[in-house]
Amino acid sequence: MPAKPKFTREQLQTAALKIVDEEGLSALSMRALAAVLGTGPMTIYNYFHDRDELDTLLVEAVFSEVCLPEEQDDWREDVRAILLEMWQAIRSHPHVIPLVLTRRTSHEATLEVAEALLRALARSGCSADVLLAAFRTFNGFIVGLAQAQLGSATKGLDGSSDVHVAEAGALPDDRFPRLREIARVAAATNSDREFLVGVEFILAGMAKQFATQPEEKSPGSWVAGN
Repeated sequence: MPAKPKFTREQLQTAALKIVDEEGLSALSMRALAAVLGTGPMTIYNYFHDRDELDTLLVEAVFSEVCLPEEQDDWREDVRAILLEMWQAIRSHPHVIPLVLTRRTSHEATLEVAEALLRALARSGCSADVLLAAFRTFNGFIVGLAQAQLGSATKGLDGSSDVHVAEAGALPDDRFPRLREIARVAAATNSDREFLVGVEFILAGMAKQFATQPEEKSPGSWVAGN
């Protein structure tokens, strides 16, 4: 009978996130993880073969924090609630954002989140190809906005510490008035509000496509239904 593992997957996730949240991605190693868990580095090699597996663990850890809401009558409310949970989990760990962009994992936590979002979107009555497009659009929006807002703002969870926002705000007003305008907004905006406004943009686009006449067979046409 094989020996019981010394650490659970959840314990490993928590320890790895603690290191990265406090010190950044470069601080995570087998030795650092072992130190946090109070064991030797060789013990950690029983769980992970290389750094890629450690990075995947971090993505799993972020998605494990997503608390899936109970299903509502309106599929749009389900989509909003699931996306907000995903957004808040990702933005809580800015150092992990690059890995969310580049790592794929079949861990149960990530699969459950994906399935819940797909299930909510499917209740709109859309076809399978539209379901795929909507799923990818929302995922791309979440990660892209998180990268834009938080990728260089590791000292805070809004745009105020982003050097690019400050630079845009200092541009000549006679040449770049709109860039200066949105820089002022970005410096003071609430990240959750900006995210929710973006979600509504996408949902509004879906609603417009649902209103398209069925006889239109363009690649972007939607199968209507509610």
